[in-house]
Amino acid sequence: MTHLDSLPPLRDSLTEHGLLANKSFGQHFLLDLNITRKIARLAGPLEGETVIEVGPGPGGLTRALIEAGARVIAVEKDARFLPLLGELADAADGQLTLVEADALKVNEAALAGGPGHVVSNLPYNVGTPLLIKWLTGPWRPISMTLMFQKEVADRIAASVNDDAYGRLAVICQALCQAKVVMDLPARAFTPPPKVASAVVRLDPLADPPSTAEIAALEKVTAAAFGQRRKMLRSSLKTLGGEALCLKAGIDPNVRAETVPVEGFLALARAL
Repeated sequence: MTHLDSLPPLRDSLTEHGLLANKSFGQHFLLDLNITRKIARLAGPLEGETVIEVGPGPGGLTRALIEAGARVIAVEKDARFLPLLGELADAADGQLTLVEADALKVNEAALAGGPGHVVSNLPYNVGTPLLIKWLTGPWRPISMTLMFQKEVADRIAASVNDDAYGRLAVICQALCQAKVVMDLPARAFTPPPKVASAVVRLDPLADPPSTAEIAALEKVTAAAFGQRRKMLRSSLKTLGGEALCLKAGIDPNVRAETVPVEGFLALARAL
């Protein structure tokens, strides 16, 4: 039985602890519990599930995840928040474990002790590297419900021929179903960032490509989108160019943004 009701409102806790967002950590706080509860619902059902949350800050989303019945492992790099989060842990009756660490360096398998979900309002400056880590690393989450800058969210979920379609879309969608599930205006945050944000839900595919295929896909997409104005026979020259395209059954005279995810997977397999 948790005792979250005994906690003061988040704004009061921040004031009491004299905490302000740190720009160098890309921090923008989400203090509206209606919004954080909605994110927890979009990630759910979480009753009894293990959830890793990166960059909990003052713990707005953390509270919502605990309310949803999750066992939360919160990874926070900014030591200033640990006393405040410690109060939340005390009220959470064993549902919250705090880890002071850099999320890019943690071993999620050891933290979670098995399978788990990731639900986070990610610090803007490390959002994409963390996503790639969870997509391609040794520990693969059951699901990911992640907040990014709107522009990054659009790049993750973009369809072929969209302006935002590129390397990130291909790698994400080769491994997951990716969908923008919620848009948030800047005013939802304290302090408001200069850009809008969005929540993306990523669910791993039942039959994902192999580790070797993903490594090849990273090479192919880096080359193809690194020179996206060029035809594939030119942009992929160092990897085999026209011969590689023909082997994969792809027209060598097309540009990267017109090739669907399946086409890039064919190129990766050919490589």
